[in-house]
Amino acid sequence: MSDASKARQRRIEQMKSAATAVSTFVALALFGSLCVGAKTVISVDDVQSIRVDLDLFRVARRVDERFLSVAIDASLLAQEKFMNLLNSPKLRTLAKALLPAFLRFGGTKQDFMKFNPRGRYFQARDNSRKLCERLELPPFLENRLKKEWVLQSKTLLQEELEGKYKKTKFSEYAVDLLYAFANCSGLDLIFGLNALLRTSENTWNSTNAELLLKYCESRQYVMSWELGNEPNSYEKKAGIRVDGYQLGQDFVHLHQILQESAVYHSTGLYGPDVSQPRDHRKDLLTGFLETGAKAITACTWHHYYVNGRDTSLEDFLDPEVLDTLATKINEVLEIVESVSPGKKVWLGETSSAYGGGAVGLSDTFVAGFMWLDKLGLAAKLGLDVVIRQVLIGSGTYHLVDDNLDPLPDYWLSLLYKKLVGPEVLKAEVLMNSGPKKPIRLYLHCTNRKSTHYRPGAVTLFALNLNKNEVTISLPAHTANSTIEAFVLQSAETGEQSLYSRSVKLNGQVLRMVDDRTLPPLKGRELPPGERLKLPGFSFAFYVLIEAQAPVCK
Repeated sequence: MSDASKARQRRIEQMKSAATAVSTFVALALFGSLCVGAKTVISVDDVQSIRVDLDLFRVARRVDERFLSVAIDASLLAQEKFMNLLNSPKLRTLAKALLPAFLRFGGTKQDFMKFNPRGRYFQARDNSRKLCERLELPPFLENRLKKEWVLQSKTLLQEELEGKYKKTKFSEYAVDLLYAFANCSGLDLIFGLNALLRTSENTWNSTNAELLLKYCESRQYVMSWELGNEPNSYEKKAGIRVDGYQLGQDFVHLHQILQESAVYHSTGLYGPDVSQPRDHRKDLLTGFLETGAKAITACTWHHYYVNGRDTSLEDFLDPEVLDTLATKINEVLEIVESVSPGKKVWLGETSSAYGGGAVGLSDTFVAGFMWLDKLGLAAKLGLDVVIRQVLIGSGTYHLVDDNLDPLPDYWLSLLYKKLVGPEVLKAEVLMNSGPKKPIRLYLHCTNRKSTHYRPGAVTLFALNLNKNEVTISLPAHTANSTIEAFVLQSAETGEQSLYSRSVKLNGQVLRMVDDRTLPPLKGRELPPGERLKLPGFSFAFYVLIEAQAPVCK
């Protein structure tokens, strides 16, 4: 066994030992391997055909209509001028297309930020529409800021690697820019407050937050709130330890402040944004819920599959790595249900790899396998909202590139929004022969707000983790339905295809028409009864237009 193979095996064993049980979707032992460049990739040995069963008569779960939401990393505020990038017409266009959605502003940097009013803010002379138009960045300024942001991102990455975080002050103007972006785009803003402002008794010092709240109230800014980011890492990042019991009390204190506000008395409060459960993090989450559950609207936690600094291509295609999410979700759900039954649970921050993402992987086509499977599995197991890290911000797991052009995961998110509704149905793989399960698939009612489809339509989405094409036979009761297929593949071919930063939809490369216009996302119509063909290393959405699912009408 090579050193690389041994290292990879150690990573998988670490994931196994951290989990109490490994979910049983697809076993790694069922998979062979193939060579892509000089890398070993998981594959299926010559599996060509499967059958699936679709239950169209029962809704297993319902998620929030803003299930797929996005984040702006608080690192954008490290220098206030970069907040002006949010006035890019292109970025607004991309954000609007993901509605309805929450926009979370937070991350590591939020606990090192302090509101510092300077009397510089938007004048209230314009109505909302005129303000959105007036704020648009001129092209020359946008281009200059984009170039400067590339350099700033490198500085922030170095800060992350060294574990040294500079404190930042922000003014009313930065708040105005953030709110204007959310408002002009139609996103529901969630603002993350600094929880590391502590008193001598190690309780949360709310003075600065109250100053910010007072300003936002004066502007009638409608938004929700969070307090702190990954409190389990405070000791490592700031030398401050806050246990779950105290953190819960801090949230109760914030909730009381919000209750006294004319604007925010019924607003959402989300937390504690703890990292995925592991030893003391379970204790922190349990302690927090025991004292603070009554203060929060939903319980939030974070998840990343791998360490961005030592992962590899094969991890992104490994069903055993993907299955670790199911274990973590079930652990969190069990903790929440035991302490605060019925409390909604969100993935409040998530992407492929922690540490800012995996260079050359988290912003490429292969990252879509982790992202789409996470969306399917999270909805299936009972999470209400999943917030993607990030729309824009430092790191390599963003949805747009340095030029603010959409990356593969953006196009995948856009198709999900267009085609997938909040009602989760049951889909099951039935093998024609042998125990192999070469694809992962999920079923929802089709998005009913998509006027293109008639009531009763369902959307099946599937991931093919191996190099071979797989044909999918649908059950007899759907045989009369016309199917619209949306197949996403890398825009490149050959050994480097999975590293591509472009994507094809049904053979056509997806690009913006211009800064204000997205291309039409056209499916390919298949006749009733035709078997579905899912190419190797691809994912697809299949809309069964005439499925006539009773629960989707």
